[in-house]
Amino acid sequence: MSTEQRSSTERQYSDAEELSLEALEADGDLAADYIEALLDIADMDGDLDITVDNGRVYVSVTGGGQSIDRLSTPEAVQALQDLTRLAVQAKTGRFSRLIVDVGGSRSARAQQLTGMVDAAIAQIVAGRMEVRLEPMSSYERKLVHDEVAARGYFSESQGEGKSRRLVIRAS
Repeated sequence: MSTEQRSSTERQYSDAEELSLEALEADGDLAADYIEALLDIADMDGDLDITVDNGRVYVSVTGGGQSIDRLSTPEAVQALQDLTRLAVQAKTGRFSRLIVDVGGSRSARAQQLTGMVDAAIAQIVAGRMEVRLEPMSSYERKLVHDEVAARGYFSESQGEGKSRRLVIRAS
């Protein structure tokens, strides 16, 4: 990523952090409308919950039984989140940091990530200098960075695009 692209992305994140609660709630409503329309097209049922926390909008799709379960894979949730972010951005003209969850898949993935951190730290304690984790989304990398830091270790992101991953080391 070029310096110009990076500063543009940083500016977008900065702008998103400064949004008012009302603007974030409006983003959530736009996201929910978009997801509802997609569910209707796919003839799927689901309930939508919108929450705002720490400058982010969280839209959760629950219920709907097996039809929603098909959307709860990490790849499908990420794709739905990307499409929803683009739809909100098209309406508002600004970057959106919203997070989409389907059927509790984000919580399940967070538990998997915690398990990866456990295994990586065990390897470091056993003598490895560093442990490279699998490529993951920026949201997942943030969760892992926070978990690693809370345990007193160091992590950094390496790579570009879909190959971007975390490397964990002792402090």
